[in-house]
Amino acid sequence: MSLSLHEASVPVFRHMLRALDGVLAKGEDHAKAQGYDPEVLLQARLFPDMFPLLKQAQIACDFAKGVSARLADVEVPSTPDEERSFAELRDRIARTLAFIEGLDPLLFEGAHEREIVLRPGTPKERRFEGRAYLLQYGLPQFFFHVTTAYALLRHNGVPVGKLDYMGAR
Repeated sequence: MSLSLHEASVPVFRHMLRALDGVLAKGEDHAKAQGYDPEVLLQARLFPDMFPLLKQAQIACDFAKGVSARLADVEVPSTPDEERSFAELRDRIARTLAFIEGLDPLLFEGAHEREIVLRPGTPKERRFEGRAYLLQYGLPQFFFHVTTAYALLRHNGVPVGKLDYMGAR
């Protein structure tokens, strides 16, 4: 039996978003325990030209919902980037999880050959078949932002490790 694009996407996004939620909770707890404003962590960057932790987590959510929606051939929900706290960021993760978990696996049938067009009609337009979109674009982008969020917390002294990044099984 072959692996469907639903099986290769939604459960992966779900698992890693839950892990991201866990490391964000540890980040907030650490800031409070150390007596500094959690905003310091939310605005932390690995390098000046990189996005801060807050934006990394927002983008991870955007990729999880956007990739899932496009593969299911449904409209990508709009989510404005209005979060300013760990609680709001963790709520965004919860809303993203609710969306992707609510997608019927049957919607993903035929997704491997469905054409996905990003930024249509612009100079940055990109076209993919569904399988390539997930495996060569969506998952790598998602993992980049989840990993960077983890690295920002670890770099700033939050006691997280590989098991936290990998999440509970």
